[in-house]
Parts: sequence; structure tokens; C-alpha cells
Amino acid sequence: MIDTLDALDRRIVGALQIDGRASWHRIADALGESEHTVAPRGERLLGSGIVRVTGLPAPAAGTIVGIRCRPGQQRLVALALARRRDTRYAHVLAGPVGCIAEIDCPPQRLAGLVVDELPALPGLVESVTWTVLRYVRTAHQWRPGLLGPEERDALTEHLPLPEQVPFGETKGRNRADQMLLAALQRDARRDFAELARVTGLSEAAVRRRVERLRREGRLLIRAIVDPVRLGFAVRAIVWARAAPRDVEAVAGALCREPWVRYASCISGEHQLMAEVALPSVDALHDFLTTAPWLAGVAALDSALIAATLKRGGLFVPPDEH
Repeated sequence: MIDTLDALDRRIVGALQIDGRASWHRIADALGESEHTVAPRGERLLGSGIVRVTGLPAPAAGTIVGIRCRPGQQRLVALALARRRDTRYAHVLAGPVGCIAEIDCPPQRLAGLVVDELPALPGLVESVTWTVLRYVRTAHQWRPGLLGPEERDALTEHLPLPEQVPFGETKGRNRADQMLLAALQRDARRDFAELARVTGLSEAAVRRRVERLRREGRLLIRAIVDPVRLGFAVRAIVWARAAPRDVEAVAGALCREPWVRYASCISGEHQLMAEVALPSVDALHDFLTTAPWLAGVAALDSALIAATLKRGGLFVPPDEH
């Protein structure tokens, strides 16, 4: 059983979710705590792997894959998907769809994925694919109410305001930017001096590039943590169908729900898919039956997440499966 974090640890995680590169001094100041208290706790969270801070490129077009598996083969199939370098997340589901994953696969590469690669998965019975048409919320934007408004504002005011970048935008990323992104993906809390050593750039050049990439929205700093450790023991995938004219309104309402970690507009029978994390089965019931976002929903389906093998492009430690 995974232990939940105490109140101060959760607040430190909340601060890292807002700005994963914030110094312990700034986080302590925002939380109204001593740096001597916050720094050791933060280092313990990072050193133990409970929290990992990674740098991700702006989300490009992805393909969500759902797999029906032979009995007892769900974890094997999910592991095969997780081992792909282009897989962003992989979950085992408790339902007819045995596992689900998102793969960095634009529409022009769909033929190879659907015709050649997915049929070769061990334990596969049937697969379904949904193309991501637009991200409504990505996991790095999840703010599950761990901090108060003043604490959030104290951290946000130091962040560069991201410019609007078209969905799937990748142009302008040169070799130096790619090296920086690769270094930050492994550990986004590396200081500028270490990043300079890794990339061979000057420290001043690294600082400018990191700040530019964040300002342009092409570098996203994300704190990755198992929601169970934050007190959200029930996780599920939800599919929703709405009349075409209502999709935008439903998507906007989903963004206002604190339980929603991730949501996207997708191709297929259901126009929206979301991953949610909640404190209880009762909370999930309310989310699926009485929550405000349901006003424009015509049909709904859901499946509980039984295990996660990959999250944010990183393998999940075995004790969290």
C-alpha cells in the first residue's frame, strides 16, 4: 500500500507543480515556512523518487491507443506499450479496454502504428485508436487544490508568461534547444551551471534559452507524483460524448473541475477523454452523475485505472504499480 504524504509535503509538491525549477528559498517564502524545514523535505521527496521534475516539449499531435487483451495479459501489453520510447503514459484499466496509452504518433504515421506495430503486441485481442485533436488540459496544468490562492500567486508571479503556440508547434527548435530539452527531461531542476556543462553552452546562453523556451510555451516543467500519495486514491479514465455545438462548453467546464488531471478532444464516437483522480468512490460517483460539467454531455463511459506503468514519459517505480 502506498503511503500518503503529510500536509507540508503535499504543499511542497503543490509548489513544484506550479514551478518545478523554483528554489527552496522561494518555495519556503511562498509557503510561509522556514527554508531549513522546506529544503530537507523537498530534497527527500526528490531523492526518493516520490516526486520527479521533468522538462517536456510542448504537446504535439498524439494517438491514444486502447487495447482489449487476453485474460491475464493486461499488464504484459501495458508494459510492451510503456517500453516504447514514444509512449507518454500507459495504464492498466479495470474494464473491457484492458490498457490504454498515449503515443507520440502524428496522423501521418498512423498506418505503421495501426497496421504493423499494434497487431504485433503480445496478448492483444483488439485495438482501437483515437487521434488527439486538441488538448483541453495536460497533466502539467493539474492543480488539485494543494495551495491557497496567495501561495499560488507568490510562485506564479516569477514565471514567464507563455506565448500562444499553435498545437503541435515544433519549428524553431535547433540542436542546442534539443540538447537542453533532453537534459531537462532527465532532471528539470538542474541548475544553469550543470546544464551548461551537459550541453557545452555558456551558462548565460543556457539561461536565455531555458527562459525563452518556457516563455514561448515550448518547454513545460512538470512535477510527476503518484496522485495516490496526495490523497487521490481513485483514478479513472472517462469518455464523454456531446452534441458538436456543446463540445467546447463541456471542455471548458472540464477545465474547471479540480479532479481532472488530463483531458483532450479526440476522434471517434466520444469527442472527449479525461483522466481523473479523486479521493473516494463517492467523489467519482458525484463527478459522473451530478457535477456541473455534465450539463452538455449526452453519453458517458468510464473505467478505473488499476495500475500505471508510465507517466509523463517516465517509467513508474515498481512499488507504485
